[in-house]
Amino acid sequence: MKRVAASTAKYTSLVVASIVTLLPLVVILMASLKSREEFQTSGLFDLPRSFQLDNYVTAFTSGRMALGFMNTMIILAVAITGTVLIGAMTAYAIDRFEFRLKKAVVVAFLVAVLVPGVTTQVATFQIVSGLGLYNTRWAAIALFLGTDIVSIYIFLQFVRAIPKELDEAAKLEGASHLRIFRSVILPLLKPAIATVVIIKGFASYNEFYIPFLYMPSRDLPVLSTSLFRFTGPFGAQWEVIAAGVVIVIIPTLLIFVVLQRYIYNGFTSGATK
Repeated sequence: MKRVAASTAKYTSLVVASIVTLLPLVVILMASLKSREEFQTSGLFDLPRSFQLDNYVTAFTSGRMALGFMNTMIILAVAITGTVLIGAMTAYAIDRFEFRLKKAVVVAFLVAVLVPGVTTQVATFQIVSGLGLYNTRWAAIALFLGTDIVSIYIFLQFVRAIPKELDEAAKLEGASHLRIFRSVILPLLKPAIATVVIIKGFASYNEFYIPFLYMPSRDLPVLSTSLFRFTGPFGAQWEVIAAGVVIVIIPTLLIFVVLQRYIYNGFTSGATK
């Protein structure tokens, strides 16, 4: 009886959690298929009387979501590539080299995480403007390029698990430190790279504050700021916003379903190494 009760409680909790997670997505999907009049007069859980795709067309045309996709992909490609290289190199240097204030550097990364980002926005904005990056894609790229402590920690755990004998064998063959990193260390960091790409990519993909503040031009929309165009002082076009949200969710959902095993493997491997 105890085993049956435990099994029932487990599956009941899973079903409840699934409903709580999926219900908002179902509501958004139904709202995206309603006209404005129907959305205002019907309930959240009422099915659309007729399935319409006009909201999706409006999101792509008036919201310029196609251009937002392009800008988002450009920013992600450059920022994530730089994040992976910087994070992997930082982890390699911390683990393989002895230098003064080594522990202080690691502590500095931890302290930086504790500082709320909003408290440094004035100085950050002045730096970005001083470099001439304001209202360009490079502003978001430069800010996303910063490697956070989570990425460094993931890379560090994998680098520590790589035997130093491989480095010594490569040195005997005349390889430099850069060649060792490129030919020996980096290929063995594929699970960590996949994990960092997914985590950092999703965070940057959904970011609104940085593009909204540093890329205000209507010619430089990203996905998050494209949706913001349908809000105003006299209300918001929630049915069009819902269609835009569905458009934004689909790529992330597909990528997560395909690559979710890398997330779990990366975290569990980093925890046990």
